[in-house]
Amino acid sequence: MAIQHASEWDRDAALTTARILLEIKAVNFRPEEPYTFTSGWKSPVYIDCRRIIYFPRARKTICDLAAEKIGRHIGYETIEAVVGGETAGIPFAAWIADRMMAPMAYVRKKPKGFGRNSQIEGDVPEGKRTLLVEDLTTDGGSKIRFAQVLRDAGAKCDDTFVVFFYGVFPGAFDTMKAMNLNLLHLCTWWDVLEVCRERPYFEEPALREVRRFLENPVEWSKSHGGIGSAEEAAAKGITAA
Repeated sequence: MAIQHASEWDRDAALTTARILLEIKAVNFRPEEPYTFTSGWKSPVYIDCRRIIYFPRARKTICDLAAEKIGRHIGYETIEAVVGGETAGIPFAAWIADRMMAPMAYVRKKPKGFGRNSQIEGDVPEGKRTLLVEDLTTDGGSKIRFAQVLRDAGAKCDDTFVVFFYGVFPGAFDTMKAMNLNLLHLCTWWDVLEVCRERPYFEEPALREVRRFLENPVEWSKSHGGIGSAEEAAAKGITAA
C-alpha cells in the first residue's frame, strides 16, 4: 500500500526527489536478477542514493527539500544537532546541518578500536535534541542501532531523516515507533512509479513486475529465494539499512 503524503507540499517534494533520482540514474530495476539485501529480503529494485553526492544541482535541491521538510514536520528551531550515520549518511548530515545552522557529528557502526575508541565523532551531542540522518532505509535496522548509540551517549534522539524510504517491507514503522523514533523521508518507490508514468524511464514489463513486488513484497521475496517475514529476519539477527 502506498504511503499517504501529509500535504501537497510533501507530495511535490517526493515527486521532485523521484525525478532527480531517475535522472541521475540512482534508480535500478532488475526483476530478472533480484537484489539481495543484508536483511535477507529479495527485491527487483535498488536505490543508490550515494550517486546524489556527485551531482551539485541534484544534491542542492534534495538537501533544500530535506531542510524544509524537517522544519515543517519537526520545527525550524527544534533540532540542536545533526548526526550522520556511517558512511552514506555523513555527507547528507553535513549539508543539512549547514542549512539548519546546527552542529554536526557522525556515528560509527562500531567503535574504531584505537585512540579514544570513539563511536561518535565531532562531539557527543549530550542533552541535545539530535536528528539522525542517513541516505535511505529499508527495514529501519541501522537507524535503531545508531539511535541507541546516541541515546546511550546522552543525546535526545527521537527523530531520523532519510532521502529515500523503501516503504514496503513490514515492521519498519512499527519497530521505530516502539522505540519512539520518528522517521521522516522525502520519497518512496511508490513516488518513483508515479513519475515513471510521466516518462518511459523503464520498459513496461519491468514496471509491472515492480508493481507486483510493491503490492506484496513479502511473497515476492519468498518466491525469489529471499526471506518471507520480518520475524525470519529478526530470528537470524539480521537488519538492514
